[in-house]
Amino acid sequence: MADLHAEPPAGDESPLRKETVYEGHIVHLYLETMRLPNGREATLEIIRHKGAVAIVPVQDDGRIVMVRQFRLAAGRRLLEVPAGGLEPGEDPAECAIRELQEEAGFYPGKLTRLGGIYTAPGYTSEYIHLFMATDLRPSVLQSDPDEFLEVVTLSLDEVLGLIERGEVEDGKTIAALLLAARRLAQA
Repeated sequence: MADLHAEPPAGDESPLRKETVYEGHIVHLYLETMRLPNGREATLEIIRHKGAVAIVPVQDDGRIVMVRQFRLAAGRRLLEVPAGGLEPGEDPAECAIRELQEEAGFYPGKLTRLGGIYTAPGYTSEYIHLFMATDLRPSVLQSDPDEFLEVVTLSLDEVLGLIERGEVEDGKTIAALLLAARRLAQA
């Protein structure tokens, strides 16, 4: 099987120049010029992101713990799995444990990696590590000061129905839930 994170083979696009446009706390925006396989150059707007995690918390009765929060970029409240950004050098599993406590108030007895996704590889490097958390026990950490979350628990069938009806619109949430549903069905 091919290494999906390997450097591109010779003949593929190669980076030439990078110009910083903006450096923020979460993202950095660059104009990056690359050489195309046909020899021409192209300049793209690229958002470099520190990475993130998303967690599907599964209670002992099989119910899924989710959070509802207002997302300014979407202009409305979205139903999502708990998630958050990696700190520099932070292990994704440790980040998942921290974010689960901050956002949903649980500590996982077991944390299972489900995989990961690039959110929009055409313009951002953001990669989200996906996990499923089971054997949950209450454990609350202080949430971020800009987070106002409503914790919601739903059955897996309810969650899958919401996805099918287009009522869950967050990509990381859909990917994580579908991967977790498959894993749970195999258990």
